Amino acid sequence: MRFNPTDTNTPRAPWWLTTLAVGGIFFLHFPIIMVALYAFNTEESAFSFPLQGFTLRWFIAASERSDLLDAVWLSIQIALIATVSALVLGTMAAAALYRRNFFGKEAITLVLILPIALPGIVTGIALLSAFRLADIETGFWTIAIGHATFCVVVIYNNVVARLRRSAYSLIEASMDLGADGWQTFRYVLLPQLATSLLAGAVLAFALSFDEIIVTTFTAGQQQTLPIWLLNQLGRPRDVPVTNVVALGIMLLTTLPILLAWRLTQGTEDTAGASK
Repeated sequence: MRFNPTDTNTPRAPWWLTTLAVGGIFFLHFPIIMVALYAFNTEESAFSFPLQGFTLRWFIAASERSDLLDAVWLSIQIALIATVSALVLGTMAAAALYRRNFFGKEAITLVLILPIALPGIVTGIALLSAFRLADIETGFWTIAIGHATFCVVVIYNNVVARLRRSAYSLIEASMDLGADGWQTFRYVLLPQLATSLLAGAVLAFALSFDEIIVTTFTAGQQQTLPIWLLNQLGRPRDVPVTNVVALGIMLLTTLPILLAWRLTQGTEDTAGASK
């Protein structure tokens, strides 16, 4: 029986359970609210309470920091490369695995999921060890590779869920009518996968943009935006600017996640099913 929120006969949760849920949500979001408020505080001190006034000068100060702008641009570049790589690899993996049963399939699926399922420090140490064994110097490309490893599973999950909801008879009909593999993919599969690919891409971009643990092990001398923020914690006079940047990151990563959730509504019912 499916829960219907508009059904008046559906029993409501007890008041104490609702209060606990609201209190838990407020507790989780309280630090975010404080960071957002202090981004507009007139005082330079990070610990002045209550707020002394309202100002936008810290936003102007942040826009004039060349080191900050360089870190933002580096994070955007890495996130774009990681997202594109994940789109290609995740889509190919989903197309190869979603209808086939063969020895080792579960092991391959586990390998795809492990980078995001494991703690970030484990993934970071493993990547750093692999790069050192291969005598690869850490820098821009090692960060992009590291981010792509955990972005692949986001694309893979979205594409597999959508493929399982699509009728395979459409592919068979396309090939019966003389279309080759590329034409079938372009005119039949791609239109069906478009929203899931877009949702996976925006979510992968958001994950890559604010990733810090894996980045710390693979960055070398490069400074992405999360690493820049971490370094700013030791500079009390720069806390207002740090709050502004933190607020911007929260907005930039929240909006893609909400968009991805909107685009993938309904796929959760079939993510574990198969046709």
